[in-house]
Amino acid sequence: MRLPRPLIPAQMIARPSRFALWADVNGQQCYVHVPNSGRMRELLYPGAPVCLRETPGDGRRTTHRLVLARQGRTWVSVDSRLAPALLLEYLRLHPEVLGAVSHARREVAYGASRFDLELHTSRGIWVVETKSVTLCRNDRGLFPDAPTERGARHLCELAQIARAGGQAAVVFVVQRSDARSVAPNEATDPRFSTALREASAAGVLPLALVCRVTAKAVTPHAFVPVELRP
Repeated sequence: MRLPRPLIPAQMIARPSRFALWADVNGQQCYVHVPNSGRMRELLYPGAPVCLRETPGDGRRTTHRLVLARQGRTWVSVDSRLAPALLLEYLRLHPEVLGAVSHARREVAYGASRFDLELHTSRGIWVVETKSVTLCRNDRGLFPDAPTERGARHLCELAQIARAGGQAAVVFVVQRSDARSVAPNEATDPRFSTALREASAAGVLPLALVCRVTAKAVTPHAFVPVELRP
């Protein structure tokens, strides 16, 4: 997936709310939309290097959107909305994972929840929820980086689908290249961690897809193990 051009290098000044931050662009302060509800404290701090794109005329108070942040030498894509598209891009090239995809529906309602994808494949219909991962410690991607009642509810609904005989999967899309595995962030959200283990036991397939990230593109690269225990 190619990123919008041109990207604008900047430095973060402050983050007054979950979905907005101030950034310095060549000495000018810009108000920036953050397309991710996570804390991302290891990525977003005063002086942090980031990349933005301009968003003129979109009706927001913000003038730019956050696209990338950098941790050390690693670029991290922070837009959580990209996760379903990145997964689809990979699955269309790798039918061995869930089957050859013939049709995909977005934002499909099941029970009390809406899920990112309903995939019609050569192996039947899959209900899939994606989770965007930006946190990585000691080569392990961790989700979530903030408590998420919605995330735990998604897992419970997926478990009900699996128990009823349906095919369900939760896919952690790691939008950085340095994770060799993914695990639930037990210390941050034990409820989500428990729900993930219970969903797996009920038949929900847990997967983790790592992406290569540069200043030009986010490329889904390979699946890595999901470690259900901390």
